Amino acid sequence: MNGPAPEKKYYVAGHRGMVGSALCRALAAAGCENQLTATSAGLDLRDQRATREFVAEHRPDVILIAAAKVGGIHANNTYPADFLYDNLMIASNLIQAAHETGVERVLFLGSSCIYPKFAPQPIREESLLTSALEPTNEAYAIAKIAGLKLCEFYRRQHGRLFHSAMPCNLYGLGDNYHPENSHVIPALIRRFHEAKLAQAPSVTMWGTGTPRREFLFADDLAEACLHLLSLADPPSLVNVGAGCDVTIRELADLVARTVGYGGEILNDTSKPDGTPRKLMDSSLIASLGWKVTTPLEEGLRVAYQDFLQSA
Repeated sequence: MNGPAPEKKYYVAGHRGMVGSALCRALAAAGCENQLTATSAGLDLRDQRATREFVAEHRPDVILIAAAKVGGIHANNTYPADFLYDNLMIASNLIQAAHETGVERVLFLGSSCIYPKFAPQPIREESLLTSALEPTNEAYAIAKIAGLKLCEFYRRQHGRLFHSAMPCNLYGLGDNYHPENSHVIPALIRRFHEAKLAQAPSVTMWGTGTPRREFLFADDLAEACLHLLSLADPPSLVNVGAGCDVTIRELADLVARTVGYGGEILNDTSKPDGTPRKLMDSSLIASLGWKVTTPLEEGLRVAYQDFLQSA
């Protein structure tokens, strides 16, 4: 595939996060060394004026929006106002600043949670806004829908090359291993690792273990993003997924083996399961020439080693 243009200046918003850091690595590997970054301490993307001034001063050619307030079921359920406000402001401010200052291209990253709770499986891009969202992450989903629609409408009304990619559940280097506010894979890695060290006879996981989920290594997503940037006329919205899913129980068994934990795995059925299944149809991006390169088992081994180094 043709890569992104090395002579361009790329602003990766959220470069310290798992996705943003993967984007920076992928850009560097593709010869795109002119990368612009800013920490949240130096630039609050929720501040409209500060965001516009930053973009106007540095004049990036391409903005990749990976900045977001993220978390698992517990965090989304506990802090919905924060998730909605912060993510709305981040998306709105960056996209508007890009438009006002003439940034030639924006790639906005969302999430598979934008789709209805009971969308037909595998989920096609056309399922967006056809029925109700999953209540436990509704706030985050609404903010991401607003961001992708902003990109779509700026493209339609103003001719801006603003487009969006919706990845499935992500994991990888630099993940968040917080004991309460993390996603399922880093949460399981931490829990099984601690249980192994403590020689605990069992580990209890949330829910029934029956929901099915799709997982993508973050560096594979970064390669997909670079592929989209190489296209002169990319889709306004495209799914990026692994193309297969596993049950949460199957995932737990796989993480336990990766970590080396041999105790019993129990289920707390009083805790919510979330959406029963969430497998995306990624045939559109596949038709454009991209495919997954990292199997789940391999990715989990890399993620666990990353966890050990960060602990």
